[in-house]
Amino acid sequence: MSAAAETAGRPAGGGTRAGTVRSLWRSAWTFGLVGLLLLLFLVTRAIKPTYGASELESLAIGALPIAFAAVAQAVVVISGGIDLTIGSVMALTNVTAAALMAGGSEEFAVLVVVFVLLLGLVVGALNGLLVVITRVPDIIVTLALSFVWAGAALLVLKSPGGSTAAWLKGLIDDTFLIVWIPEALVLLLAAVGVVWLPLRRSRLGLSMYAVGSDRLAAFRSGVAVGRTKIAAYAVTG
Repeated sequence: MSAAAETAGRPAGGGTRAGTVRSLWRSAWTFGLVGLLLLLFLVTRAIKPTYGASELESLAIGALPIAFAAVAQAVVVISGGIDLTIGSVMALTNVTAAALMAGGSEEFAVLVVVFVLLLGLVVGALNGLLVVITRVPDIIVTLALSFVWAGAALLVLKSPGGSTAAWLKGLIDDTFLIVWIPEALVLLLAAVGVVWLPLRRSRLGLSMYAVGSDRLAAFRSGVAVGRTKIAAYAVTG
């Protein structure tokens, strides 16, 4: 009986090991990118020994807008679409915030941040709604809308101007606890976590993966394809 029990237990252990290997293999790309980043950092330090916190902070601040755009685009791509309005929507929300914060208090800036986040959500949902209703390919709809939102940004702020709150500047202009960790990098990782963790563990996130993988199969499985697409674009906004 003990031999039978031992034999019965082996497949489970083998299955666990196989699952671990598959999980590591799926994460190989991520580990490779992290390793490449560390290698580039070490090479840079070898070439320029004075490379330190200030340079790393400048790099993180410069990469922050592109990284935010990449995270937003990833959500739409996972759901099987593509969004060419991300740049113009970022411009629209930025100039709206700059215009509203001009002459305002630090406390009022908090309300402005909430407002522009909701603005991005509404604009993104509108993008998704038009994609679903018109049934025109995403790339065409979002290309046309990118000009609309870029024009709206020019209407909000016709020339360079506006201002921002001091506490917003402090979110990216300083280092976090340890002198080598820029706050811009911490902010980026926090934003990625806020988007990525619910996407991987929520029902909506799983629906996005299903729609992006096979829209017909997702529909037959009971997934609301249209609402999922709209939600993906709303999150992107």
